Amino acid sequence: MKKLIALSLVMLLSLFAFAGGSKEASASDGGYLIGVSKLMSHAALDAVEEGMQDYLATTDLSVSYDFQNANGDISTSATIAQLFRDENVDVAVGIATPTAQALANIFTDVPVVFAAVTDPVDAGLVPSLEGSEDTNVCGVSDLSPVESQIKLLMDVTGAKVIGNIYASGEANGVALRNMAQEAVEKLGGTFVDAAITNSSEVMMAAQSIIDRVDAIYIATDNAVISALSAVDQVCSQAGKPLFSSDPSGIAGLDCLIAWGFNYYSIGEATGKAIESILKGTPSGTIGTVMLTDPADFELWFNLDTAEKLGIEIPQEYLDMAAVIIQNGETITK
Repeated sequence: MKKLIALSLVMLLSLFAFAGGSKEASASDGGYLIGVSKLMSHAALDAVEEGMQDYLATTDLSVSYDFQNANGDISTSATIAQLFRDENVDVAVGIATPTAQALANIFTDVPVVFAAVTDPVDAGLVPSLEGSEDTNVCGVSDLSPVESQIKLLMDVTGAKVIGNIYASGEANGVALRNMAQEAVEKLGGTFVDAAITNSSEVMMAAQSIIDRVDAIYIATDNAVISALSAVDQVCSQAGKPLFSSDPSGIAGLDCLIAWGFNYYSIGEATGKAIESILKGTPSGTIGTVMLTDPADFELWFNLDTAEKLGIEIPQEYLDMAAVIIQNGETITK
């Protein structure tokens, strides 16, 4: 963990310092074919896909896409990777950790760009966040400020026992679960978790811990985020606060706080990496892009839920919010 944080700080100083790689993409029939493998469809990952396309549409590159959805199945991710190999794609894009891993396992001489991967080093995608000439893989991380998020949840709600649900079979989910436990215990709280293997188990997992926690914290774990409405339902019925690290999926929910990336921005950064590669920059030492601009993050508060729970949001936090939900209306500041 400490090593990852240190490396992240180094990357802040070298954002978008693109270089390196084993094969440059080449035009075919006047354009480039980009294979995009997405783990599943939910608001955040869909926003990455959209941001990437919109950014590349602003360039002078001629590109076409093969979009594939693994629907949460890791074996399907491997099949998609082989499909892209057979199609001779110029760049292979993996949105989320398992799809990126599947592509990196297949491609050694074609650029692989990952997006929305929390810890690409731990996932075995790259040897370091800085990148290396010995790899063809680069991309954009969605490493959230987990400790700051949990501190906000505890400060606002007074919660001492924090619950978390995570996907035990996904590297991203396990890494975030470990970060959450470390943060909760550092802040003097108690951590309670429940593991799932797929999205259909999320509601049962939430029900299994709801009576033992003061609040639930959900990280950017794809399997859990895709079923956030189930966690929201359990928390609402129990009168417990819910924090989501993904603001893109809370519309219409009772989620008290959401603070995290605007995933459209992650998509735009992914598009910039692809542009750099297609214009001749080898991919290997592009490294891992870490978004640091405050505009790339959004803080949401649901004041209707706060009122139901008897929680008062301090004005200093409301002043920081990008979006407030009040009287059933979503107010963008």
